[in-house]
Amino acid sequence: MSFIACGAKGSLVKPTVAYFGTAGIFKMPIASLKCYEQKQYKNGLKFCKMILSNPKFAEHGETLAMKGLTLNCLGKKEEAYEFVRKGLRNDVKSHRSDKKYDEAIKCYRNALKLDKDNLQILRDLSLLQIQMRDLEGYRETRYQLLQLRPTQRASWIGYAIAYHLLKDYDMALKLLEEFRKTQQVPPNKIDYEYSELILYQNQVMREADLFQESLEHIETYEKQICDKLIVEEIKGEMLLKLGRLKEAGEVYKELIERNAENWYYYEGLEKALQPSTLEERLQIYEEVSKRHPRAVSPRRLPLNFVSGEKFRELTDKFLRVNFSKGCPPLFTTLKSLYYNPEKVSTIQELVTGYEASLKTCNLFSTCENGEKEPPTTLLWVRYFLAQHFDKLGQCSLALDYINAAIASTPTLIELFYLKAKIYKHVGNIKEAAKWMDEAQSLDTADRFINSKCAKYMLRANMEGTSAMENLNEMQCMWFQTECAAAYQRLGKYGDALKKCHEVERHFFEITDDQFDFHTYCMRKMTLRAYVDLLRLEDVLRKHAFYFKAARSAIEIYLKLHDNPLTNESKEQEVNSENLSAKELKKMLSKQRRAQKKAKLEEERKHAERERQQKNQKKKRDEEEEETSGPREELVPEKLERVENPLEEAIKFLIPLKNLIGDDIETHLLAFEIYFRKGKFLLMLQSVKRAFAINRNNPWLHECLIKFSKAVSDHSNLPEIVSKVLTQEMQKIFVNKNLESFNEEFLKHNATSIQHQLSGAKMMYFLDKSRQEKAIAVATRLDKNMRDKNVKTLTKVFEALLDGSFGSCHAQCEEYQAACHKLFPFTSAFMPATNEDSSSIASVNHTAINHDLLSNEI
Repeated sequence: MSFIACGAKGSLVKPTVAYFGTAGIFKMPIASLKCYEQKQYKNGLKFCKMILSNPKFAEHGETLAMKGLTLNCLGKKEEAYEFVRKGLRNDVKSHRSDKKYDEAIKCYRNALKLDKDNLQILRDLSLLQIQMRDLEGYRETRYQLLQLRPTQRASWIGYAIAYHLLKDYDMALKLLEEFRKTQQVPPNKIDYEYSELILYQNQVMREADLFQESLEHIETYEKQICDKLIVEEIKGEMLLKLGRLKEAGEVYKELIERNAENWYYYEGLEKALQPSTLEERLQIYEEVSKRHPRAVSPRRLPLNFVSGEKFRELTDKFLRVNFSKGCPPLFTTLKSLYYNPEKVSTIQELVTGYEASLKTCNLFSTCENGEKEPPTTLLWVRYFLAQHFDKLGQCSLALDYINAAIASTPTLIELFYLKAKIYKHVGNIKEAAKWMDEAQSLDTADRFINSKCAKYMLRANMEGTSAMENLNEMQCMWFQTECAAAYQRLGKYGDALKKCHEVERHFFEITDDQFDFHTYCMRKMTLRAYVDLLRLEDVLRKHAFYFKAARSAIEIYLKLHDNPLTNESKEQEVNSENLSAKELKKMLSKQRRAQKKAKLEEERKHAERERQQKNQKKKRDEEEEETSGPREELVPEKLERVENPLEEAIKFLIPLKNLIGDDIETHLLAFEIYFRKGKFLLMLQSVKRAFAINRNNPWLHECLIKFSKAVSDHSNLPEIVSKVLTQEMQKIFVNKNLESFNEEFLKHNATSIQHQLSGAKMMYFLDKSRQEKAIAVATRLDKNMRDKNVKTLTKVFEALLDGSFGSCHAQCEEYQAACHKLFPFTSAFMPATNEDSSSIASVNHTAINHDLLSNEI
């Protein structure tokens, strides 16, 4: 195909009939395919038109389909579908380019009926089957490919992987061994691809619980494996499983000599040595610490299992060393010990003692006579104490220590970062954003601080648009989920949904991108990584980013269903009917100011977008523009005015139900959707699954009562449905009426504010006349309540504001004042005047820096 290689790199000679000649027209389909593969879509389209203009080939199926594919890549979807349908009628091909893989598989199967041994069709079909996880079909297709091409490596490997994924380990191992025998690799030569084959073979053995065979296998081929570390790790693991503890101990000792900071190796060594007493267990770590005096792990790990005076002694040594040399992540290293109140008390006693002594004599203890500590030691002690008291919820003490540290060293980023974190934990996110901005100003090139600063500003609802498009292209999902949450809080539901849909698109693209690896990994023999990739993709939407985006989207769609957006002009018209002339004039003036402000904001955003586009490539290459074709734009106004919000919510819910079924929130969100749709059996399914996870969940309690009341209010349900609902609800409510069920819930959870809030909500829901009693239950703040924290009290305050208890302005103000006494730094509980002034100051302080920050990210 020399005609393809003409002209400059990446370009083709313009096609003409004269160039090809009459006989050469049969080369044109090849040329059009080559253009398509090289993304030379316009030239490819010309080849297709030339072929179809010949009366003999006007109905040529492959060319019609190729023209459709090319038009699809140019963004002309409707025209593309028409040509693809014509092509399918005349010559069965695929829907693969449009990502409709199920349809593509059907078409390939039909094509195989016409040509059962077509290699290209079989290869393409196998790719689609593994993409869709049709493992049985994939095995059959790989078997056909092995029969047709038994000398090709990919044929054997693909067939073995099919059996491995189907958990038929014996057959997978037989195939891999037969293939291994065909590889001509000298015993002492290290070949990377052969090494990966051996390790993959061993992985299958371990998954099949063939521990003895796995150990013998790894020892036999040890010299031919490149990754020596994993060889030792496999040996240690297999020896432990086989009960050969002495040999396993030697292996783990060697691994610790190689890396004394790996906690997994210490765990293996303990299992192998099986120390019977605390002294023997401590001796293991002391011996390692002598050989590796600079290693942290052998000094830190004993703190997990010692207690009393021994814990005090070891912790004292550990803390002193780290404070002296200045170790910022020291608190993070010890944070896992904070589940134990006794250990927390010991740590607090030691460190507060250091602080008092260092202030007076620059020594850790006034009883000592030794070399004095440098001033930085006191700084890190105060830094630690600020984190310690922040963890314990004692924010005033935490702020005192961090302010003292900042006063002594006002140039250390970590101090300002921690101060911002403390304010975040006490619920004053605007003040937190202010101090994080201060930290960022000390080092504008620090990416971590830049990212944290952006996150805090978004949580303070200071959203900006400077770098939105770039961050979307970079799949910066932490930023997009935070943006979605900020827009949701601000009531900008369209913008929030846009961010949620962008995150969903990222996950779709990640899933789709695995297509490229189905052939690449078999060719390069990266088989372990390939199988790990497939397993990761299967649970991809379990990721926290997807869950956050999906939850936000579902919550917004539920709100849009409950309170559909209305036409603003009509709403204003209705509102103005009962106003006096003076009030109407005032309202119109206010509207004009709002419109002017909105217009200025829109102009600012437009100018920002223009600047952004200019900063990008001034002129894109024509070929680059053709590569992707236009995608459907996510328009906030359209997203927030969808016809059926509940159907859109279900699209986000389905992956959660499939992959995150062990999270109670999944089923409670499902209930909220089905409750609004009136799907009683699906409601029952949701509450049953949630009940199985945690029957005492406060949100579940609300759902159960709403569900039961909805069932009793619908007397016209089909008999079989009514019977099933009655039987299942009997298991949950056990012959109690709803009021009794709710009272028992309140009594059982008398010391939990969250549970009292849910019970109080349901008390008011069931009987509006009990408003005073319900509010009294929800706003209890006596000393017996165990979860008196900012997050929980804010939830109660929001419930008083949002109408969950009807109109209760006086009680709301009273509760706000009570909470302000408990948490004076929390912005939600501050009197309105203080909060407004602080927020204005905070916004003025950070508004300019936010755009700069966005650009740096």
